[in-house]
Amino acid sequence: MERGVFLYSAPVQLASTIRGQSYRFASVKEVLAKANPPKSGDDLAGISARDAVERVAARAVLANLTLRELRENPVVPYEQDELTRLVEDELDDQAYRAVAHLTVGQFREWLLDIDTTGPTLRAVSPGLTPEMAAAASKLMSNFDLMTVGAKCQVVVRANNTLGLPGRLSSRCQPNHPTDDVQGILASAREGLSYGCGDAVIGINPATDTAESTAEILKVIDDLLKRNECPTQHCVLSHVTVQMRALELGCPMDLMFQSVAGTEAANKAFGISAALLQEGYELINAKGTAKGPNRMYFETGQGSALSSAAHHGADQVTIEARAYGLARRYKPFLVNTVVGFIGPEYLEDGPQISRAALEDHFMGKLLGLPMGCDACFTYHAKMTQDELESLKVLLGAAGCTYLMSLPVGDDIMLNYQSTSYHDIPTLRRLLGKRPTPEFDAWLDAKGIWRGDGPGPKFGDVEAVR
Repeated sequence: MERGVFLYSAPVQLASTIRGQSYRFASVKEVLAKANPPKSGDDLAGISARDAVERVAARAVLANLTLRELRENPVVPYEQDELTRLVEDELDDQAYRAVAHLTVGQFREWLLDIDTTGPTLRAVSPGLTPEMAAAASKLMSNFDLMTVGAKCQVVVRANNTLGLPGRLSSRCQPNHPTDDVQGILASAREGLSYGCGDAVIGINPATDTAESTAEILKVIDDLLKRNECPTQHCVLSHVTVQMRALELGCPMDLMFQSVAGTEAANKAFGISAALLQEGYELINAKGTAKGPNRMYFETGQGSALSSAAHHGADQVTIEARAYGLARRYKPFLVNTVVGFIGPEYLEDGPQISRAALEDHFMGKLLGLPMGCDACFTYHAKMTQDELESLKVLLGAAGCTYLMSLPVGDDIMLNYQSTSYHDIPTLRRLLGKRPTPEFDAWLDAKGIWRGDGPGPKFGDVEAVR
């Protein structure tokens, strides 16, 4: 197969027999969709398996497809989608050839093998397409996803070093419903006093303007410089707004954008690969972080379906494709906002938890510094206990970072997430530490000493 030229020939085997009944599938895309664990979004799209037996039949077919066949049958054709073209044209052929012959079932076994180490996975990662990562996830239990996710090591640097073994970082999210900078500042100080924010101080703005973005960034930049705090700042406005703010001369460590897994879905976000490239080049030229990693992306299962831009593919596979786009820009942060889109796509606690582990696994396998906003909207069927359990699962799976906000309740976005108190609790429970630079800063401030709280823990006066 020449680069960029697909045969689109159907694999030899797209049928299986279960309990004497034959199941036939029309395409690799259908196999991927029907092999997926139950998801309300796939039900909404009308592409999920009819019952558990058909799901097993699809998985039996999927297990025998080779990675080469997956590459030759992307869920959105090369001619129709720029993400497919970017992934294919930039794939590392040497890394790909090392695993191309494996079936998806063999690939799963290889990923789980004790002799397949983190460095090995990192070396193979540039040769994997998103469809390969998604296919493997569909044959895995939650334990499997955690085991491989914990082995994947992705280390990145901006003003500090993220993703080292034994570390659990957090985004401090001091949102305010009216973008009052003093309210944002007070919440950021509180978060830092609990040891949160080593991944980023990241604010979702209520007003998406360059002037508001610049004002918030200047206030947070002054806070960090005044306290000599080794972390990054970001305002999560649209990438075009951030580009205008950067041209105004404001400090900006990271540039943010939400991304999806198809060209059409990204068009609904008002972005394209060319626009992301423009932002990437601008933040590298004018951004204030040391780097070299200066981009921040957020994703979430169901985003393409919500804009009718999923091309009939399942939401897990489309989510993996978003990671295929993100890795092109060497990001410092990527996270799945797993329960934020709503129960139409992930209905309850088990579905949200499963999606979080899938996303973390797929992102890490594709070479991203993967975090997660473990969260749910108030009309989803998820309890606080289930959310706390998910945070422990993600921490044990080697998740790079989680969110942190006052009492876990975002008063601006109206959803439930991770609290400032949860992060130090998880670190103590799992024996994790923040980034090395931030860890030293917490010790110097008296906020955290060794493996436990210091004398200034939770004291906002420790952060001037």
